[in-house]
Amino acid sequence: MSGTWVGRDFVVPGFRNRSDEASKALGKGLRDRVSRAEHAVFEPAPNRPDVVESVERANAGRLEHLVPLRIGRMAASPFAFLRGSAGLMAADLAAAPVTGAIAQICGDAHAGNFGVFGTAEGRLVMDVNDFDETVQGPWEWDLKRLAASLVVAGRVGGLDADACRVAAYDAAGSYRRTMALLAKLPVLQAWDAIADESLVAHADAADLSGLLKQVSAKARRNTSARFAAKATRRRSDGTWHFVPEPPVLTAVDDEVARSVAGGLAGYVATLSPERRPLLARFAVEDVAFRVVGTGSVGSRAYVVLLLGNGDEPLVLQVKEARPSALAPYLPPARVEHEGRRIVLGQKWMQAGTDSLLGWTSIGERPFMVRRFRNMKGSIDPSVLAAHEIDDYARMTGALLARAHSHSVDPKVLAGYCGKSDRLDDALARFAVRYADRTEADYAQLLAAVKSGRLPAETGI
Repeated sequence: MSGTWVGRDFVVPGFRNRSDEASKALGKGLRDRVSRAEHAVFEPAPNRPDVVESVERANAGRLEHLVPLRIGRMAASPFAFLRGSAGLMAADLAAAPVTGAIAQICGDAHAGNFGVFGTAEGRLVMDVNDFDETVQGPWEWDLKRLAASLVVAGRVGGLDADACRVAAYDAAGSYRRTMALLAKLPVLQAWDAIADESLVAHADAADLSGLLKQVSAKARRNTSARFAAKATRRRSDGTWHFVPEPPVLTAVDDEVARSVAGGLAGYVATLSPERRPLLARFAVEDVAFRVVGTGSVGSRAYVVLLLGNGDEPLVLQVKEARPSALAPYLPPARVEHEGRRIVLGQKWMQAGTDSLLGWTSIGERPFMVRRFRNMKGSIDPSVLAAHEIDDYARMTGALLARAHSHSVDPKVLAGYCGKSDRLDDALARFAVRYADRTEADYAQLLAAVKSGRLPAETGI
């Protein structure tokens, strides 16, 4: 890893330890370490991991019968491949210089990992929504992954080169301008900024307002109760059970069901004390295995049906918490529990989050637990038109800046990013170059599937 890590010195907990001018000056000083123009550079390192070997290593520890499904999903398009290869991109980013400022980063901030969801108060917000890889690391890694993913997604959607480049440019510009705004706002106002309807106006994303309304309306119907109504049936003895839909939803044996249900006791202890009585009013009714995502396919993931008064359903997801794919490329960090890492990282970055978010262990394996189908909705960036993807890029760039500002002084990053578009242009250039690399990597994946080296199950 290049550079010296200075982010941990930004704030003494509970105290302000530098003036606004000093924070901004510190950010500008980081340009002496890595100029903004240098972010345009991407050259694969001589010791860059082999693409197929990287995929095989990422499959280690996963359920073997689901590995072909994971590879099949990655083989669907270059964007799907990028979604499933966060570790490979981390290896590439680790070979380049870093500014030295660190933040709590998503670790997998591609354009598909933003969406709407319900907060504890029942309101819908838009934010980063996937934290399996979250760690403390270089803020620019998240921004570079977002920019590159927009170019890849745009190409998959058939957009021309200019539209794809503009999307990456707009994402970086929105990040920069939002960080500057947050640096000027009162601290408490900045903390919760632009997670609600104001995001559209802030990001000048009027062309997406109609689509966002549709996504939000669908998200309000996307609840665990609705899922339970569709995915469960009552037995003749009056109990309820999940109806299998292989390979996505499958039954588990009694031993696994008991282990998962038993793990909920440890999970409840990680919740805020005022939330624990809520779970005490529900009883576990059934447990099933449910495949999730692209990069997560093959990890152990369960849905748990709980019933309250009058068979009121609540569905929890109990998902295996694997080590972050970025960890091998960062300075060693002590991780007490991988589920805890994910949960605390999510709470740190989001403006509002699931009130039932927690973690537990089942046997020797760590898991994170959350409410399943918590009014979640998303936009597929690969189907957006040119006039929509740049709006979406500005929205996601703004959200990423707000998420990073929770853990690093926005005045420092605003000082580094500056007022000109030098960083925007550099990151757009990087994004195009990395999109080229992703397409070449994707071609290697397809060749390995065709040759039989990598098993792939498609069409699901």
